[in-house]
Amino acid sequence: MADTWGDEEIEAIQGVIASGQYTMAGNVKRFEEAFAAYHGRAHAVMVNSGSSANLIAVAALCHHGERGLRRGDEVIVPAISWSTTFFPLQQYGLRLRFVDIDIDTLGMDTSYLNEALTPRTRAIAGVSILGNPCALDVMRDFARGHDLWFFEDNCESLDARLGGRLTGTFGDVATFSFFFSHHISTMEGGMVLTDDEELCHLARSLRSHGWTRGLPDPSPIYERRESDFFEEYRFILPGYNVRPLEMNAAVGLRQLEKLPAMTRARRKNLSTFQDMFGADQRFIIQKENGESSSFCFTIILAPGLEIEREAVLGALRANEIEHRIITGGNILCNDVMKYFDYDVVGGATPKADLAHRRGFFVGNQPNDLRARIERLHQVLDEVCR
Repeated sequence: MADTWGDEEIEAIQGVIASGQYTMAGNVKRFEEAFAAYHGRAHAVMVNSGSSANLIAVAALCHHGERGLRRGDEVIVPAISWSTTFFPLQQYGLRLRFVDIDIDTLGMDTSYLNEALTPRTRAIAGVSILGNPCALDVMRDFARGHDLWFFEDNCESLDARLGGRLTGTFGDVATFSFFFSHHISTMEGGMVLTDDEELCHLARSLRSHGWTRGLPDPSPIYERRESDFFEEYRFILPGYNVRPLEMNAAVGLRQLEKLPAMTRARRKNLSTFQDMFGADQRFIIQKENGESSSFCFTIILAPGLEIEREAVLGALRANEIEHRIITGGNILCNDVMKYFDYDVVGGATPKADLAHRRGFFVGNQPNDLRARIERLHQVLDEVCR
């Protein structure tokens, strides 16, 4: 993975060190405001990782006064996503209904939505995989039509667009990750976006111990008392400490300025990859739904191809081409499922299984990768003849 930092990020960190304010000060507030403005959303809450963003978002949905999720409520989820899409849902006692993927986009196959819906369904999770928007518009409309929460996990797809609209703006609440290899990097970091004031206040409280300190007054989630002595340490929610550092936010402000140019570079590489692999029937590559911000390049070996994935991965290793399983693979294939209350819509996930057993990805970077993509195609062409 490429390092996208320059002198600007180093100077931003030095500025924080010089200030002596290391946690939850002016840079965090400015980055939250800038990130919300970039997406045209009302509220942003920064945390220390994308996984924490998912945790805080799910917790806020569960603590919402009028429509809070309750233990045993059902959530419709895709079979492929990163583990921490699912873990907070399990940890809050929710029952998951897994839906197979669309093999072309790698997002949830929305043709299963009606079958997935039951009287216990209270939410749907939309996950845009590796830069490619899933059917966010379809899921949003389905959620609205059935009075469901729409939780949008956008941790892998910052700056992607669907119908000209940025991903991360479709859900009632949306999450982002700023890990080293992601579209922007703050070392570690994440963000929760929402237009719902109550969800925002819940997320802010949950981020910092579940207390009221730092919340606006008035607030939809508590009434301020007269004594400041007790109010400074008043706990109203079973919260966490997932606060970001000022350094993370200072770097985030610089990275956000670079984001449009970095996305253009990623999309240029994507176009090269599509030109080389798109017509090759041996490989199934991710089909754009809208405009991908191209986290990486996914490849699934066609089922009729008489070659095992391990032979292909061996060739990649021999040529020092780094590769990974697609977004952690099908979560249903993992040991952790013994802890979940769940079922599988339709009884199986054959397309997610195909991606899990015969898929992989190689990284994209915000610089010219034409020569590397050509080399990748040469290696795969030779091993798959």
